[in-house]
Amino acid sequence: MGEMINSFILESGFANMGIKSIIMILIACVFLYLAIKKGYEPYLLIPISVGMLLANMPGADLMKAPTDGELGGLLYYLYQGVNLGIFPPVIFLCIGASTDFGPMIANPKTMLLGAAAQFGIFFAFLGAILLGFNGLEAASIGIIGGADGPTAIQLTSKLAPHMLGTIALAAYSYMALVPVIQPPIIRALTTKEERAIKMEQLRPVSKTEKIVFPIVAMIIVIGLLPTAAPLI
Repeated sequence: MGEMINSFILESGFANMGIKSIIMILIACVFLYLAIKKGYEPYLLIPISVGMLLANMPGADLMKAPTDGELGGLLYYLYQGVNLGIFPPVIFLCIGASTDFGPMIANPKTMLLGAAAQFGIFFAFLGAILLGFNGLEAASIGIIGGADGPTAIQLTSKLAPHMLGTIALAAYSYMALVPVIQPPIIRALTTKEERAIKMEQLRPVSKTEKIVFPIVAMIIVIGLLPTAAPLI
């Protein structure tokens, strides 16, 4: 009986858990806490953290690739949606369908705010080069600075697929933590009166404008950059 118990313990996942697995599991638990308790982007952080938790449980082999006569792990097949570039366009489709472009159409100058975010790409790219990454890896890291998860996944899957998991985690986790990062910066740069200003749309935007805008944008952007077609 003692040998059976001892054998069971030695074959358990806990007995084979290394320091790397422990660190990743702890990070996953912190993300779960932030998502559930603090409400920080739960749609992003909960699936990310649960995936981290499951993938790092030793012995479960959920990311195991299939072999001759043996199926792979569950997460391996789910990951193919990322590996094959299926999920990014689907995510963009959902985001686009749920986005109200009315305020931007009413005030086109606000597009400059989105363009300004692209400076982050160049800062991250140059930083990665200085840290010793090659050009393709640095480009994949740099795209995180664009604050756009699906694009980060799409580009990395083409340029540096071996870094896909790390970059996807970095891109989505840092965006999910924006509610933690933004408030102190906003308080430091604005007055209480400015923060109390209620932003209103400049003019009503018609249904026709909302329908024409994405069609025209699609034609122009894909015409200029055909490789962006899956995301657009």
